[in-house]
Amino acid sequence: MTVTLGTAHVALDDLVAVARDCAVVALAPEVAPRLAAARAVVDELASTSTPIYGVNSGLGANVGEPIDASTLENFQLSAIRARAVGVGPPYDAASVRAMLFARVASLTVGGTGVSPRVVDALVALLNARVHPRVPRYGSIGVADLPQLSHLALPLIGEGEAEVGGEVLAGAVALERAGLKPLRLGAKDALALVSANSATVGRAALVLHDAFAMLDQWNAAVALSYEGFRANLSPIDARAVRARPAPGQVEIADRLRVLLAGSRLFKADSARRVQDPLSLRCVPQVHGALWWMLAEARSQVELELNHAGESPLVLVSDREIISTSNFHVPALALALDAAAIAFAQSAALAAERCIKFVSPAMTVQKTLTALCNEIRLRANPGSLDFLPVSERIEDHAPMTLGVVEKLGEIVERARYLVAIECLIAAQAVDLRGLRPDELGAGARHVYQHVRAEVSMLDHDRPLGADIERLERRLRSGELAA
Repeated sequence: MTVTLGTAHVALDDLVAVARDCAVVALAPEVAPRLAAARAVVDELASTSTPIYGVNSGLGANVGEPIDASTLENFQLSAIRARAVGVGPPYDAASVRAMLFARVASLTVGGTGVSPRVVDALVALLNARVHPRVPRYGSIGVADLPQLSHLALPLIGEGEAEVGGEVLAGAVALERAGLKPLRLGAKDALALVSANSATVGRAALVLHDAFAMLDQWNAAVALSYEGFRANLSPIDARAVRARPAPGQVEIADRLRVLLAGSRLFKADSARRVQDPLSLRCVPQVHGALWWMLAEARSQVELELNHAGESPLVLVSDREIISTSNFHVPALALALDAAAIAFAQSAALAAERCIKFVSPAMTVQKTLTALCNEIRLRANPGSLDFLPVSERIEDHAPMTLGVVEKLGEIVERARYLVAIECLIAAQAVDLRGLRPDELGAGARHVYQHVRAEVSMLDHDRPLGADIERLERRLRSGELAA
């Protein structure tokens, strides 16, 4: 598979294909002249007396300090080295590939004035599967300067990179892949490191996993409906369209598809006239989660398809202007809201599960612990920052940290869904239902559960059963 950048809209799935499936990256023919035109503006203005941030004027707290033309190349190297201050465990190869792709995607828009050879070098890293070692901690969301500096080090023959499962010195990794260190020109260092590509790349992967998990969660709910003999009037199309709150129509539509063919649609099938809210309000609660994930996805795709540069090259005006387009509070807030929506959905799932089990069943403790883990990470992460760079950078959305805590929520929610699948399948068996009496999506989940876990007819350790179901959820097998 090849993903071509430069003309078509770049979608979240394009990034995932490159990051996880190692799809080849290509540049459309239109990219080269677009980059060359913006670069010509940089070359023209770099030698003038007009101060331009990061071109002939210093960075960060050194803003306004002139850069001597004779030191421009060394300045580029120093700008990357000085910001490679990330610490902590390194990101996995897929995450690094996501970061590289995110940076290439936005560079092809043409607003940076980067040397075209820099974009070519980033594409070459991706296609040669050279993965720089990028530490987890350091970004405050005012561009991912530490992470992207580590990402850039191997391009100049420094830092470390993984090639074929082996971690090598940057220069050795380039040589192993048949590549050479890059020579940087004016503004090239800033183009490499001053962006939110680490955040955007990681957010794309986390959101992809979150959407996949939510789809399987809806299937688990369908199985719970079967086991509970739920009243399906709350997912009736007429009911949810009477007040179409964000996402609830889509979730109700999905649940009806998952329950297609179920006996629950027949008159007098429900056990109650009105069920507990943990069953009735799934369209509203899961709908809100779907809505916030969709909003976060739209923010990620906005970043992939536009120039969040400062300074920004305006080719038609032969001008370079300062911007604040690197600031992404909308993305941070959408991700924080998605985390809160996950906590709402987790509480709903725990209540559904508890409705099925005896008060003495110990798995309630696991449900409670998982809800606590999710609730802890649902606390907003975009509000906690300190001013830096001599208080020039006096606001920060902390977006990468918000992404990572959402990813941790998704991991814990999978265990919650695994428990719901286990309990719902048990309820179906106790009801004496045959698989062919279940809705199509519910039957799919039931069969996968029973392929891994037998009916519980005596006490046994359930931890291993839950772990096996979580692995199926992680692989996406329960998606109906």
